[in-house]
Amino acid sequence: MQFYQTKWPLILGLAMTVVVLAGCAKKESADDGSLRVLNYLDLTFANSSDEIETVWEAFNKAHPDIKVVREDLFNEPYHNKVEAYAAAGQLPDVLYAWPSGRSTTLHTQKLLKDLTPLARNEPGFANDYLPLALDPSAQGGGYVAILPRAVTSSHAFYVNTEVLAAAGLTPAQTYAELKAQVPVLRAKGIDTVLMANQESWVMQSCLFSLVAGRFGGEGWEKAILSGSAKFTDPAFVDALAFIKTMYDDGALSKATLSTDYGSVVGQFGTGKGAYLIDGDWRVGAFITDTSTGQAVIPPVLQEKILITVFPDIPNAKLNKSTSGILGTGWGINADIPAGSDREKAAWELVKWLSGKEIQTWLLETGGIATPTVTSIDVGSLALEPMQKTITNLASQYTTMTAVIDGVFHSDVFNPLNDGLQELGLGSKTPQQVAADVQKAFDAWQAAQ
Repeated sequence: MQFYQTKWPLILGLAMTVVVLAGCAKKESADDGSLRVLNYLDLTFANSSDEIETVWEAFNKAHPDIKVVREDLFNEPYHNKVEAYAAAGQLPDVLYAWPSGRSTTLHTQKLLKDLTPLARNEPGFANDYLPLALDPSAQGGGYVAILPRAVTSSHAFYVNTEVLAAAGLTPAQTYAELKAQVPVLRAKGIDTVLMANQESWVMQSCLFSLVAGRFGGEGWEKAILSGSAKFTDPAFVDALAFIKTMYDDGALSKATLSTDYGSVVGQFGTGKGAYLIDGDWRVGAFITDTSTGQAVIPPVLQEKILITVFPDIPNAKLNKSTSGILGTGWGINADIPAGSDREKAAWELVKWLSGKEIQTWLLETGGIATPTVTSIDVGSLALEPMQKTITNLASQYTTMTAVIDGVFHSDVFNPLNDGLQELGLGSKTPQQVAADVQKAFDAWQAAQ
């Protein structure tokens, strides 16, 4: 609790700053030479306060001729604001975005500028990044709309080995072993698996995408998009049924459906659960916050945290897999004229926000696990134990399958998100959820 008590004044202060900046953004005209920027800022993230100085003030000092007017938002309010700006034709000059999925509108309507010509104008630029980062086919519109800062595993299985050991247990290697641990842990007042399932995207992105991949096999989503498979096919229904099984077995408590994304960090950090399911980015919430010198899990205790992937599932087509995608990054409003001073300023900012210095800072502070900049010497960085563990996550799986909200339109994955919650509540069956998603997919496809 001390961590949260320390952070609240900071959070309130930053929230006030956001309001002021947002107000300024509305008053600035597009002709005053400033860049309007929409930033994605998670105030629960350790070292989030450091972003203002390290990222934004540093850019201002290096480029005093570029005025940045920034608006900070997080989670659903951010996505809602992007959609509102897009609908009104008032997108900021520079904005944070996903390579597909949550930023589908930006990609499919080509509201972001193709960055390829800007990158080609700088000799050697492509050599500084992983090929995937500049691969047009990896982004939703078929062109390089954002400069990504990481390759992301949307699933990670965090294991508190100390909690397990106190109950006479070791990390589960199969689902049968995980199920057998439920009554043992319950007798000690400990939840088996923690998740922040109040936010509907978490289950879909951080667990179900992995499960769908294990039952459907690699490339399952392409079969649906091509029409050779359906969401109502046995493999997808079986994946949904497995989620219901987890709730029925108590491996996932129904209480997770009322657990918000902020509070689950404290729950896992204080040993209220043996396992946590989240994305690889969640490491950043547990490490030391430089502004307070405190960590949800102190470095000496981080040694007890194993980060791997979900145990083997019976009857799955594949195991030892994760769900992953090209990470988030920064794009430029497509309405900015090519060759203009505004475009040059926006490109300078995007290069900075997705460049080596900021990616290094993100690695050091737990913001990313796998950078897209190739010249960063990860071994030379002073990382805490959980950060070092997450950089080795790739050794824990053999296959990376699709993240559902990174492949399908929101018109399709939102009904799935709702259906996954309804599964947990027991108000719908796996077959009903599958039928709802297929109906949504058919409607979306017909509208194209």
